[in-house]
This record gives sequence, structure tokens and C-alpha cells, in this order.
Amino acid sequence: MKIHAHTLANGMLVLIREVHSAPVATSWIWYRVGSRNEPTGQTGISHWVEHMLFKGTPAVPRGELDRLIARNGGTFNGFTWVDYTAYYETLPADRIELALRLEADRMVNALFEPDEVESERTVIIAELEGAANYPETWLDEAVKASAFTAHPYHNPVIGYKSDLLAMTRDELYTYYQTFYMPKNAVLVIVGDVDTDTILRQAETHFGSLPSGPSLPSVRAVEPEPQGERRLVIRRPGPAEYVQIGFLAPDCRHPDFAATVVLDAVLSGAKAPSFMGGGAPTNRSARIYQGLVETELAAAAWSSFMPTRDPYLFELSAIVSEAHSAKEVEAALLHELVKIQQDGITPNELARVLKQMRAQIAYSLESVTNQALQIGMWEVLDSYQRGETLLEELATVEAADVQRVAQTYLTSKRSVIGTFLPTTEEQ
Repeated sequence: MKIHAHTLANGMLVLIREVHSAPVATSWIWYRVGSRNEPTGQTGISHWVEHMLFKGTPAVPRGELDRLIARNGGTFNGFTWVDYTAYYETLPADRIELALRLEADRMVNALFEPDEVESERTVIIAELEGAANYPETWLDEAVKASAFTAHPYHNPVIGYKSDLLAMTRDELYTYYQTFYMPKNAVLVIVGDVDTDTILRQAETHFGSLPSGPSLPSVRAVEPEPQGERRLVIRRPGPAEYVQIGFLAPDCRHPDFAATVVLDAVLSGAKAPSFMGGGAPTNRSARIYQGLVETELAAAAWSSFMPTRDPYLFELSAIVSEAHSAKEVEAALLHELVKIQQDGITPNELARVLKQMRAQIAYSLESVTNQALQIGMWEVLDSYQRGETLLEELATVEAADVQRVAQTYLTSKRSVIGTFLPTTEEQ
């Protein structure tokens, strides 16, 4: 399905896909800002600013956005990730202009009232402390911190408590005024709409907004790893966990597609986003058969997602009670070694590619998910990647999968983390 692209005079890109299967439309506004853009001492600021845009403007006081969307039969949300921030509203198609009006308003008129800033500080710190009760969080943050020594992917999206305690209202507002501007934004509309009408509405609501200041660039480049890194977390917990990360290609690298296929071989095909999605396909995959069916692990999986800069290809497992983290680590690495030494079969490649085509189709069933994919690919690379990804995957051969396993999933590029539960007294 064709995507119509138009850039407003202030630099904001508008992407429109007409889908007339149901009288529904979705509006997404994407900002090219996430934890990747945060300077030292301001970790978590992207996520906090995202929250503040739900706290009202002079025209739409706090709580009114929620009521307007509900009154018009819609849903809405927002999220922040390492590379981007996004907000969306899905509404009856004849009400979609409401979403454009609301997003244009809070792009430049969010209040950041001091009492709301303090209230949200409490909310976010509570969110951070709630997540900090889980072994998965402790281990994941430790692995990322060890894997990235120079790049801001080192930092958790929610930030560090010390930074959240110290952040000021002025710092938040300056960050907002820097990154939440038209030339750093992408508007995506998908649904039962008319392209010319949407373009007129986009021009009406966004066209007069100032382009925005020059954006600070992210210059950090993670250096090539020089050897295996290991870490152990010992705290009270329900089970042993293993997480292994390898520095892997970004989404614009020629090896991206082959690495996606490798992930699917190991633990099943997934939708290409940080949220995953689609129907489970892991029971026929190598890690499930090698670790879960054998009862070495209660759960085990791999993960690899599109990112702007090189991120991690990860293997993770929850260790079964009768086994040890050491055994599970060896079993996970053994699955890699088998691919590195013996490759994959043509039948396995064909099955995985079929699963991946299905997952991508599942991920595009709703207009909301279509807009998610279009916007995500635009802020990472180009909206056209959503159209060409299947073609890229179809060119991957078994030898490519073996080669990327040999190249990227090596001891030299690895961080191996284990969580070992202790008693309260230890």
C-alpha cells in the first residue's frame, strides 16, 4: 500500500497511508529523541518529558486530553525508547483531526508546571523502584552497563535515581524545547482518510509552528570489544538467571537482515520492533528445543531489535530449579556453536522465513500497528524499510546466517551475566 510523503516548510515530515477497510484512523507523532540523546547527569529526561506532555497546556488542561479522546471513541498512549519517543491516538476516521490538533498544541504549549514536575518526579521514581524489585531488571541493567562503555545505550531509559532526584524543571523544559519541534518530528496517519484532506489539516495545525533550534548530535561510538566480560549479581530472588549480550549490527548495516534471521532460528520469528508481537513461533526453534524441552530452563529466548546504532543480540534464560546457571550458560552457547560450525539447513531457513513473513503480516493487521512500523522505520532509517524488509529477508541465505553467527556472536564481543539468588541473611 502506497505511503504519501510530504514535508512541511518547517521541516516536519508527514506520512499518510490510506486504508479503507474500516472507518478508523490512527495518528502517530514520532520524535527522534530517546535515552540515546541524553547527556551525562540527565538520564531519564526523555522519558520524564514524555510524561509531562500528558499534564496539560493552556488550551487543554490536565485530564482534558483523556476526556476528549474517550468522548470521541478513541484510545491513546505514548512511550519512550532508546532511539525515539512516540504518541498516538486511534479514533473513528471522521474524528482524526482532533488528534492533529492535540499533538500540535502540546508540541509547543506544554506547561511543565512546577507542582506537576514534582508530582511526576515521585511517580517516575516509584516506577523505577518498582522495576528494581525484579532480578530481570538488575541483570539487564548490569549487562547493558558492561556492554556499553562509551555509548549512551549504557543507560536505562528510565534513568538513574540520582539524576531523577537532581533534575530541574528548567532542564526538562529546555530539553522539551530542543527536541519536541517540527524538524525533529514525523507525523504518521494511517486509516480511512483522504490524503489531500489530511495534508490540509497538517498544514493548518503544524505548518505555522517554529522549526526548532539546531539539534545536538550523538557522537559517541561504542569501540570494538576486546574481550569477554563477566558479571554476577547476588541478591534475594526466586531463581537463577542468565543473560548474554553480543555487540551486534544496527538496522542500517548490510548484516541486519541476516542477524534477524539468526534470531528467528534461535528462538522464533518476531515482529520487528522493541515491543515484539505476533503469534508465538518459538516451539520449533533451537533454544526452546535445546533448553526448555530438556527442562534445563523454565524459559529461554534470544532477542534482536532494530536500533539506530549497534545494540545487543541477547540470549536469556530462567534456570530450572534442578539445574545451574553454569549449565544453562553452556547450553545457550552450545546452540550458537552448532550454527557457527554446522550452519542451518535449507528447510530450517525456509521455515523461519515463512514464519517471519507471517509475523510481519500479523504486525500490520491494524492501522495502529501499521503506523507504528512506518514511524519506527522512519526515525531509525527510512519509512521505506517497512516495505523492503521482506525483500531483504528473502535474500538471506543459510551461509549468511552462519557467517553473522561467526562474526558477531563471539566470546570477544560478549558480556555474560548471571543472577544467583541469596537468602536475606547472606
